[in-house]
Amino acid sequence: MRFPLNKISFLCLISFTFGSKAQNTEINTNIASQCPIPFYANIANETGKEADESFTIISSTSSIKKGQFAKFTGGVTLLNQDKSIVADELSVNRGTSSVDASGDIHFQNKGIDIFAESLNINQQKKSTSLTSTSYQLNGSAGHGHAKEINIDGNGKTLSFIDSSFTTCYDPVPDWQMRASEITISSDKKSLEAYNARFSLFDVPILYIPYLTMPISDDRQSGFLYPKISTSNSAGLEVETPYYVNISESMDATITPRYMSERGTQLITEFRYLQGLQSGQVDIEYLNKDKKLNNNDDSRYLARFQHIGTFSERFRAHVDYTTISDDNYLVDLGSSQFNSNDAYLYQVGELAYFADNWQTTLKMQDFELLGNHQQSYKTLPQIEASRQQTFDNFDGLFDVYAEFSSFDTSDKTKPTAQRYHVEAGLLYPIVTPAWFLNSELKVLQTNYSQQNISNNSLLEKNISRTLPKIRFHGGVNFDRDIALFNSDYNQTLEPQLQYLYIPEKEQNNIGIYDTTNLQDDYNGLFRDRRFSGIDRIAQANQISWGVTSRLLTEENNEVLRFSLGRIVYLKESKFDDTDPDALVDKSALAADIFVNLSRNWQFSSDIQYNTDLGVTNKSQTTLDYLFSNNQTIQLNHRYARDVSGESLEQMSLATNVKIAQRWQLVGRFTQDLQGKRSIESYAGLEYSSCCWGIRFTYHRNINSKIDDAGNIDENRDAFDSSFNIQFVYNGINSNKSSNSVGDMFNSSIFGYKRPYFLNN
Repeated sequence: MRFPLNKISFLCLISFTFGSKAQNTEINTNIASQCPIPFYANIANETGKEADESFTIISSTSSIKKGQFAKFTGGVTLLNQDKSIVADELSVNRGTSSVDASGDIHFQNKGIDIFAESLNINQQKKSTSLTSTSYQLNGSAGHGHAKEINIDGNGKTLSFIDSSFTTCYDPVPDWQMRASEITISSDKKSLEAYNARFSLFDVPILYIPYLTMPISDDRQSGFLYPKISTSNSAGLEVETPYYVNISESMDATITPRYMSERGTQLITEFRYLQGLQSGQVDIEYLNKDKKLNNNDDSRYLARFQHIGTFSERFRAHVDYTTISDDNYLVDLGSSQFNSNDAYLYQVGELAYFADNWQTTLKMQDFELLGNHQQSYKTLPQIEASRQQTFDNFDGLFDVYAEFSSFDTSDKTKPTAQRYHVEAGLLYPIVTPAWFLNSELKVLQTNYSQQNISNNSLLEKNISRTLPKIRFHGGVNFDRDIALFNSDYNQTLEPQLQYLYIPEKEQNNIGIYDTTNLQDDYNGLFRDRRFSGIDRIAQANQISWGVTSRLLTEENNEVLRFSLGRIVYLKESKFDDTDPDALVDKSALAADIFVNLSRNWQFSSDIQYNTDLGVTNKSQTTLDYLFSNNQTIQLNHRYARDVSGESLEQMSLATNVKIAQRWQLVGRFTQDLQGKRSIESYAGLEYSSCCWGIRFTYHRNINSKIDDAGNIDENRDAFDSSFNIQFVYNGINSNKSSNSVGDMFNSSIFGYKRPYFLNN
């Protein structure tokens, strides 16, 4: 029944009884089970009534004094605008324009659920007050108790008197804040606390006269949690990031980084997002590095990244980085790059996409770190491509054109302009059972080379014309088989490729953007051996390969084995380990993947030289998932020739849950050729639903960079660091912190997680 407080109308009593508070509580199934957030059913929806500006009251019994007073008992429910109340007893006083409730009270609006012993709504003052309360923020882990809660008329501001607040749900919260007053504003979407006292495991640790805290996913300015660490290189480090919410489309993070050995560095990050345009500007600056004896110059890193789409046709991409000295990453580190990176990529690109053709304008350069041979930059590179279909022909006319201008800061090296066109016919035939792709093209390249030395083989003007013929086909067979009491589908997928490109002398052309491509099984069926077109390798060869798979009834791949090689119909100098040797076949390339259960995964690829009986390259990985979010990975890498040296490394990475809330992460990498450890990493993290703390130890080899700026300073071969970081899982956190990936990624070597593991 509905009535305004200033006009009591006839009441029609409807019997409706709510259950207890526990019965109205359920766990949100979208939240991780280990960190449940209470969820309370919507009271108004349960009644089937619509709330408006009047008061709708549902109860079992009532007594009314017409025009003055009304009292309701027995499962009382009151609905008014966006607030709902369930109570044992409720009374309405027209003279004072007030509503009082007592008993087992549940007050609810869109932002909070409050449980109290008494409630008063004063329509004249437009306020609501509750006493002896406990509360739960809606959709948030934030909850607590208060002696009194006052709510303004529009329900947007709540004041908690003599209250507590926490995001933990243990009987004794891991952390808790008590305050003389806490104010929560839905407009500001923040919490303000006065005379706040923090306790950890019920032990007082901190007093703050005033503080603010966000209570929503909306960004808000304020300090983020600090990071404390020690290292041989920097000494004691303390980072105190401050986040600035500039607008809905812009924000920034300013982080002073104190290093006892080097000084105070300022790290800034600015981000923007406007429509289809987004970008980021990062600047790191250290005025003077106290640890350097021979150089007083400032040290800095600056990076600008942008990606955006203009209309439906244009796309822009910029990634530009500059750095003060080559050893900056080794000495100071950066979240932008790895400490063992050898170069910084600098590129600007503008692309246009039409219906059946596209073009790209690109300018790119590399800032090499160390005393290396200077690379070339393209200022600019213009690419265009088009595919044209025919009405009475299933094939395609394909054309690719490129203009590149190569320049370098090394005045002793040649420069060049390159014009290249590839044009020809493609005829693809693809069916579920087989495929055959045919290709006939002409490759035309022109070079204009300058700054050529007198004794060089290079020529000023060169024209190179090469035809290319390629046929690539394969067949797909499959059959049903039973293995180990399980049904599988086995495939057999042989494929064959013929490639022909005539031999052409190319020593009169410089090397500007070309290097060897990685050899593996998939590389057997490429149409080129080099990344660029300064060298186009002659080919009169047949590539063969066969793949077999085992698939479950759900089409999950549990086994894959591939084997193949290239047979050269004309002996060629294709052995990279011995450039002068004539060979008639490539190394045998194999690839294997095994996933016979959800716990084990094995993968390996190898290139084996059958003539010499040696392995050219191999990589093997074994993963074991022995429990949820607990893994171990063993990785072996080998290369027979890397800049004239063989490389062999073994890595072990694991994350183990050693207690209910404790996680151990470790990584160890050994150089088997040099018989020394390259990297050791250990991380220990405590994580509950509401907070966590991380301890890490990292010892890694330092990159050795010869710096023309004389900032070498006889660095140690290894750097060791110890790190402590507080992890706050947040008022709106829906699950406990899982920083295993963060700790793995802090390694100087990459960690490749198996795709099927949920960790």
